[in-house]
Amino acid sequence: MYLKWKEITITDFSEEHINSLYTQGYVFTRLGKGKMDQTRSARVDLSKFELSSENRRILKKTDEIKLSAGALPYLDYNWKIGKQAKDFYDTKFGDKTFSANKIKELMTDDANSNFNLVLTYCHCEEEQSDDEAIPDAEIASSPSWAPRNDIGYAICHTTDEILHYSYPFYDLKNSPKDMGLGMMTRAIVWAKENGKKYVYLGSASRPSDTYKMQFAGFEWFDGSEWSNNLEALKNILNK
Repeated sequence: MYLKWKEITITDFSEEHINSLYTQGYVFTRLGKGKMDQTRSARVDLSKFELSSENRRILKKTDEIKLSAGALPYLDYNWKIGKQAKDFYDTKFGDKTFSANKIKELMTDDANSNFNLVLTYCHCEEEQSDDEAIPDAEIASSPSWAPRNDIGYAICHTTDEILHYSYPFYDLKNSPKDMGLGMMTRAIVWAKENGKKYVYLGSASRPSDTYKMQFAGFEWFDGSEWSNNLEALKNILNK
């Protein structure tokens, strides 16, 4: 179950206020405009982040996947995106975890959604000669890649300081192995390249959340302060 200690509803959507609340362990939710939960938040301090050998391995294994970022509301939304999301969450987490209508609301209705950025992941090949190599960690914007075949998305909130990487989903049938981790790793690289201070990765509340710890600069909120004690968090999650 999702862990939350406190719930608030904000009306001040200034970036300064939002940055401050994320620092206090709050994150935006899908439950309504201004709704935030305080949780055992997980984040990456980008001043300490560098790609590890394992991060590079994941990027290499998914090197045909390229990331582009766009504002929400998403003007290119169509019903296939909602179906892809519903199929993904039904398969990964069980029936009725996420409805297609909720995905549509988060991506198209800024009056009811807390999210303002969509990361789009396409399976595409660069227009280049065969002898040109693609750097492992290159994050390309969509215009320089063709043909385009969007197979993954992440619904996010961003400010001048943070990226909250939230609600990722992708085509389970047509995505490479390690697609989910490849998407997250590319998002973290993108955030660092775009001058953010932190990437928030949701809650650390289940044993399966330990995969988030693999990034240099990982921290977690213990209810009062941020900690980089990974063993203590592992002990909590495995109880």
